[in-house]
Amino acid sequence: MPKVRLVDSDGSQIGIKTRDEALEYAFSKNLDLVEVAANADPPVCRIMDYGKYKYEQEQKAKTARKHQVSINVKEIKLRPKIGVHDYETKKGHVVRFLKQRAKVKVTIMFRGREQSHPERGRDLLMRLAEDVKEIGQIESPPLQDGRNMVMVLGPNKSLGQSAQTQDQPEAVSEPEAVSEQAPAQEPETEAQAEVGAAQGAQAENE
Repeated sequence: MPKVRLVDSDGSQIGIKTRDEALEYAFSKNLDLVEVAANADPPVCRIMDYGKYKYEQEQKAKTARKHQVSINVKEIKLRPKIGVHDYETKKGHVVRFLKQRAKVKVTIMFRGREQSHPERGRDLLMRLAEDVKEIGQIESPPLQDGRNMVMVLGPNKSLGQSAQTQDQPEAVSEPEAVSEQAPAQEPETEAQAEVGAAQGAQAENE
């Protein structure tokens, strides 16, 4: 008869048991028998409330997603010979985007003979960067891209938000396989799912 190394719900080692004995033990606690290390010899099974386990994992994943930061990239297009009024309007958009903690891709569009004077586009971009330096910083300096010149601005850290996510969510381990579940005394205990790679079997404690 197949045997398993049984781990109790509190993590303590119960020892080597037949599968039927393990199922009966899980049944006596109204919990599930979950295989957590299928490749071990013998396989390791743990007693747990699998429904509760899945709920806790989902809550952890939900909390991690809340700590993720969405980075929005807005784009503003300018012409090298932009008028004063239009420049102020475009600058206002850049300021608003930066205050919203978004990155701003500023594109200078050259036409015809304007392409022979890229320095005018670069000067305009640097002027804009200087005008918004209190709330924004250059993340990508002016670069020629065909007929365009592009610069990327990002919000200053002083706004309470760095340009990139600093807190990465912790990976949530998912179990890889589940053994037969103990017969439940209540209909709620029906968990059979996959469980993640488990820790190596500890010293046998029979």
